[in-house]
Amino acid sequence: MSEKAKLPRNIAISVAFLSLAGQIAWAVENQFYNDFIDEALVNLGFPTLIPLAITLMVNITTSVGTLAAIIMGSYSDVKGKRKPLLLYGFIFWAITTAMFPLSALFGGINVYVVIFTAILFDSIMTFFGSMTLNAGFNSWVTDVTTLENRSKAMSIAQITTLAALLIVYGALGMLIGVIGYYNFFIVVAILTGVIGLIGVHKMKTPQDLKPMDITVGEHIKNTFKRKSSVDYKNFFLVLIVICSWQIALNIMFPFLIIYLKYALGSRTFSLLILFVALLVAIFLSYPLGKITNKLGRKKMTFISTLLFSLGLFLVGISPELITLLLSGIMTFVFYTALSISTFTWVKDLYPAEGRGQFSGYWNLFSGTIPMIIGPIIGGILVSVFGELRMEELGRIVLVPPDIIFYIAAFFALITLLPLIFAKELKKG
Repeated sequence: MSEKAKLPRNIAISVAFLSLAGQIAWAVENQFYNDFIDEALVNLGFPTLIPLAITLMVNITTSVGTLAAIIMGSYSDVKGKRKPLLLYGFIFWAITTAMFPLSALFGGINVYVVIFTAILFDSIMTFFGSMTLNAGFNSWVTDVTTLENRSKAMSIAQITTLAALLIVYGALGMLIGVIGYYNFFIVVAILTGVIGLIGVHKMKTPQDLKPMDITVGEHIKNTFKRKSSVDYKNFFLVLIVICSWQIALNIMFPFLIIYLKYALGSRTFSLLILFVALLVAIFLSYPLGKITNKLGRKKMTFISTLLFSLGLFLVGISPELITLLLSGIMTFVFYTALSISTFTWVKDLYPAEGRGQFSGYWNLFSGTIPMIIGPIIGGILVSVFGELRMEELGRIVLVPPDIIFYIAAFFALITLLPLIFAKELKKG
């Protein structure tokens, strides 16, 4: 193995801590905020408002996240510093995570006040989360890695993403019934803050990152002025590749725990399926990163897209615990492979003078656009095809339909269209 291909140990440790802290918070935001809203609106007697509330919350907060990533990423480029974004970001990310369940206290006023407050609190949290992880962390990783070792760093980041889901779904998620949702969010906030600050303490400062003699506004305006170091056509093709499979993911992902909870009759069983699927994906993450380096970003993306789509389809036709488990494993393994191959690929194309800002544009295509389009499609499908069902306790619940997985599988295959024309950089 060449020296260029090796990932320094101190960078690997920092990537692990910083990514784990952020992904714990994102895992809770992506699933348990939605489940919290589901529970709150069912308890208030408004189950039919759930798809609208979740869709609005995902749409609005992801837009806030992209603005934060672009503006704060540009700010870090101009100042020539990444560490302050991560330091202050993790502190406020933890505080605002703990605030979220307070939105349910407004139930005595009006159900729409609950929805508005939940979206407001989620938006504030998302601003700090995107500033920290999407702008600060992603640009820093690009700063301190090379074309030869970047896929290894992204493999570690993906392992921590899955580990965070494992911690949240497996350990913390099962505590909700014991400690309640309010204490659950406080525990998550403490973990995010403590682990994140350890990572900030250990992170290496990029040596070649220098302040710029321009304003943040000028830096943003200069983004698409022709730079010799950027292949804009290819950069946007890779972003469209990412956007396509992320739309597929976000059609079903906001409703996944709710779907599994009602399909299996228990939140515990739904968390068990996710726990095992994620555990398998974690074990395969590092090998998948090595395969990505060997096969290349494009070929790995092609294979993973086909198998990710098949996994989504199989989840929809899997009515039993075992078949749901097997199809869930397949889906998460190739979601992991897609994340490693495409996220590594796009970072290869960042210009050295705008990595923070370009991380913001990556967030636009990997987060905002898919998290607007996907949940709207999923929300419509749940509203039209979902089943209103009476629970034993007399509560009326809205059960998401199988069709959300079939439609998601179809959208995943759209990824192949821009993939045909995208090109990857050759290692020097």
